[in-house]
Amino acid sequence: MSLSKEMRYVELTGFGGPEVMRLATGPVAQPRAGEVVVEVEAAGVNRPDVAQRSGNYPPPKDASPILGLEVAGRVVALGEGVTDVTIGDRVCGLANGGGYAEYCALPAGQVLAFPKGYDAVKAAALPETFFTVWANLFQMAGLTEGESVLIHGGSSGIGTTAIQLASAFGAEVYATAGSAEKCRACENLGAKHAINYREEDFVEVIKAETGGRGVDTILDMIGADYFNRNLSALARDGCLSIIAFLGGAVAEKANLSPIMVKRLTVTGSTMRPRTAEEKRAIRDELRDQVWPLLEAGKVAPVIHTVLPFDQVAEAHRLMETSTHIGKIILDLR
Repeated sequence: MSLSKEMRYVELTGFGGPEVMRLATGPVAQPRAGEVVVEVEAAGVNRPDVAQRSGNYPPPKDASPILGLEVAGRVVALGEGVTDVTIGDRVCGLANGGGYAEYCALPAGQVLAFPKGYDAVKAAALPETFFTVWANLFQMAGLTEGESVLIHGGSSGIGTTAIQLASAFGAEVYATAGSAEKCRACENLGAKHAINYREEDFVEVIKAETGGRGVDTILDMIGADYFNRNLSALARDGCLSIIAFLGGAVAEKANLSPIMVKRLTVTGSTMRPRTAEEKRAIRDELRDQVWPLLEAGKVAPVIHTVLPFDQVAEAHRLMETSTHIGKIILDLR
């Protein structure tokens, strides 16, 4: 199937603040081999989008330069070799770029059917955070039933997803957040205790909560500012999984001795540069192990607000205030 009409998309007029984004019109995305084209009904807004807009997160060479990493809508075209997706399927997917557009081309191995009962807005809130949390917290850090985990940024899209999944799989969950309201939200999602980092020292609280032992795993998006404190809060044989650097990427005067003394593992990853095969493997595990939880209502995306497509700048401004709890979604319908 050939798509020839034009589409609206978000164009960057340069790098900078939200004002550099504007709606433009251009050719509809076309599928390459192994890809599908989704007519986008809703798209998620994520921190990497803000970083790319600011000039700090260039897309991979083979990816669309258009912002946007998660979409939901209807499949309208198939690339060569695609056999497990059908035109007309309603899917959400993890894009390598191009999500802020009316049509988005993405690898077929990175799409999932809408969970039963979900519409496009709810489905668009799933891919980026669920792929990221599953890969880093479960595949790499190896969190299992009966273990304990500390999730920083518990009220973010990543945080609200991680709290629910960790709890659903039987872990004891702690979280940090920046206000009493956000802490309540974390506890309502399944955290045993949420720590207001503006008022409490999370290391002291974790040690008090765990009888001095510490937690088995930490999912961290702060980076340098928390590095030494994270090592202090980990139990013997614990794992620190770093997924972002909101507090800086260079940890000065890092004390490495706890890594040796407590046999700690420090790991981390980004999602976008992973191969299509790696992302397909994450997709398959999500479909088999997490989608049933979504369909049973045991886990659900937390959506802070839904904004029209032409308010994309406002969506980014809201993201940068960090006042939101959960996901910010653009509605293209």
